[in-house]
Amino acid sequence: MIGGGQREPGAFVDLVVEMVRRELKVRYRRSAFGFLWTMLQPLMMMLVLHIVFSTVFRFNIANYPVYVLAGVLFWNFFQQSIVTTMNSLRSNAGLIQKVPVPLMVFPLAVVLSGVVNLGFALVPLAGLLLVTGHPFTPALFFVPVAVLLAALFTLGAGLLLAPLAVFFYDVVEMVGVVLTALFYLTPIVYPMAILPERWRWVVRFNPLRSILEVFRDPIFYGKIPPLSHLSVALLVAVIALGVGAFAFWRGRDRIAFYV
Repeated sequence: MIGGGQREPGAFVDLVVEMVRRELKVRYRRSAFGFLWTMLQPLMMMLVLHIVFSTVFRFNIANYPVYVLAGVLFWNFFQQSIVTTMNSLRSNAGLIQKVPVPLMVFPLAVVLSGVVNLGFALVPLAGLLLVTGHPFTPALFFVPVAVLLAALFTLGAGLLLAPLAVFFYDVVEMVGVVLTALFYLTPIVYPMAILPERWRWVVRFNPLRSILEVFRDPIFYGKIPPLSHLSVALLVAVIALGVGAFAFWRGRDRIAFYV
């Protein structure tokens, strides 16, 4: 079977680790700042959004920089992982066609490298909490759980989109448009309370909102997400992973012939 690969768990883990290392090296190979850019970019984006939204639109949110930076970190992880995952199979076409490597290792490595980047990006967030006097609460220990849920959801979406991006080239462009819309349909830079009541359902049924709330609650609000929010986020993540894994499994045998 093309792309079937080795089945030994140890060999698969070693392959994933090596692919994650390669993803990180490739991402920063020609960057003068290297990993430092992972921390600088969200800070710069936060400053721009803070000036535009808190000054022009006058949001009344205490410590808005922390609110928006938490949202930006979540969004950067999701958006960058999805875009890179869609290109992961085609960019490894030579390897896929020559070596019986498990195809799922490519999107998995992308998401795991994104988690590593997110870990680095949490460093300036901690610095911002310190500089602004935002309280450090025990709820921050819940952040790894939120990152895990975000990673599961992102991996599921990536597994669904990666084969489609191979079979249909237009998918990459279409998803780019969808991601732009999702950025504004997810309360990343604005509180949901500012939306007119008749439009809140659009954001409320956005699956990204559930994951974002679980990620932001321990950071900005200093609390563990309510069980109702956590259960919805877990359900969304598990469904996304299940659908994505099934779609990837169905299309795995044809991928090598299209890349």
